[in-house]
Amino acid sequence: MTPLTLLCLPYSGASAMVYNRWRNKLPQWLKVHPVELPGRGARFGEPLQTDMRRLAMQLAQEQMPMLKAPYALFGHSLGALLACEMAHAFRSLGCPEPAALFASGTAAPTMRFDYDRGLAQPKTDAELIEQLRTLNGTSEEVLANEELMSLTLPILRADFQLCGRFEPQQRPLLKCPVHVLGGKADRATTEQLIGWSKETRGSFSLDMLAGGHFFIQEHEAKVLRVIKDQLKVHHRRHAMAASA
Repeated sequence: MTPLTLLCLPYSGASAMVYNRWRNKLPQWLKVHPVELPGRGARFGEPLQTDMRRLAMQLAQEQMPMLKAPYALFGHSLGALLACEMAHAFRSLGCPEPAALFASGTAAPTMRFDYDRGLAQPKTDAELIEQLRTLNGTSEEVLANEELMSLTLPILRADFQLCGRFEPQQRPLLKCPVHVLGGKADRATTEQLIGWSKETRGSFSLDMLAGGHFFIQEHEAKVLRVIKDQLKVHHRRHAMAASA
């Protein structure tokens, strides 16, 4: 089967390298490609961004060489919004739409008024640390590490502003399937997750997993199974069309 590239976008405060471990846990026909954002990881020296669509266009332009083969987009939390915006950016650049868009752990673009309330305003270090604590994805040992927090908090502050300043636009809907994953104990409601169905004319699915905001870590095997099973269908369909 022709390889399908899975472009993976990180959540707030994270490097895309959090997806590296997926490379050895998915079949060979599915190539995991973490998309690093400016200001972190190997791009640490680049300025942080606070404009979602500008960042999505920059990333889309950078990733265009990857689109010689079929591709899909996955993003968790902030990454889900970025993945959606990248799908639109690719289309505006004349590229094909993804085989599928996976949006994980966040409210749909049109359902974010209450979800992102207050994120547009810069937060103090103490407020950011408390936000991390409530999400249950960072240990107290890490939160107490001043050196590590001095590197992480500016990234998190910019990422929160990316979400807080985001506003949905009226534009043609995507045509690709949209698959949504949510945590049963996360703060994104079922209604906010189902709202992703309004982003496409294609098919839509929702999988609810046990756990809070970081269910993709707590139940990684189940997340990867959903991705693999959904993309297997799209990938076989593409292979059949290509051989017809």
